[in-house]
Amino acid sequence: MRCPYCRHPDSRVVDSREAEDGQLIRRRRSCPECGRRFTTVEEAVLAAVKRSGVTEPFSRVEIISGVRKACQGRPVDDDALALLAQRVEDAIRARGAAEVPSHEVGLAILGPLRDLDEVAYLRFASVYRSFDSLRDFEQEIAALRAERAETPASDQETAPPATGAAHQSGTPPRGQSGAARDRAGTAAR
Repeated sequence: MRCPYCRHPDSRVVDSREAEDGQLIRRRRSCPECGRRFTTVEEAVLAAVKRSGVTEPFSRVEIISGVRKACQGRPVDDDALALLAQRVEDAIRARGAAEVPSHEVGLAILGPLRDLDEVAYLRFASVYRSFDSLRDFEQEIAALRAERAETPASDQETAPPATGAAHQSGTPPRGQSGAARDRAGTAAR
């Protein structure tokens, strides 16, 4: 490593420490020529290879941008998107490859997004997997339902009340006509 002060072509490592959960290595160095110390930071570069063959640096910002489109209008905040991007990057880095096809990045997004919001997952998957028909959506929804059936009941969200019964709060259920809503509201009081 070249000294940034005197440009001497060599330096000695005095101390090495991991930073950011092992993603970076911070090295304290000393120049044998001028005696000054400096710090270097080393990071393993992760690159995504696009379908066209172009290689770009991996970007959490791109992941967040793509997933944000699928989450538009959904109750998903920016912190959840940042956490999802972190999970995706961790999964990609765990593979140990310096270059990853963009297709694998998309596959790594699907699992965490399904856990975050099923509707956003369906939107993202429909574009990513190029759904061509209603049948593709139906198959994906059936797979989600089958997966949900395997999950213990305590992990699932409670189902909303049926639309035919009045809510215990006294407000009529959604989806009824104005007159039916008025009758249900009066009966609930």
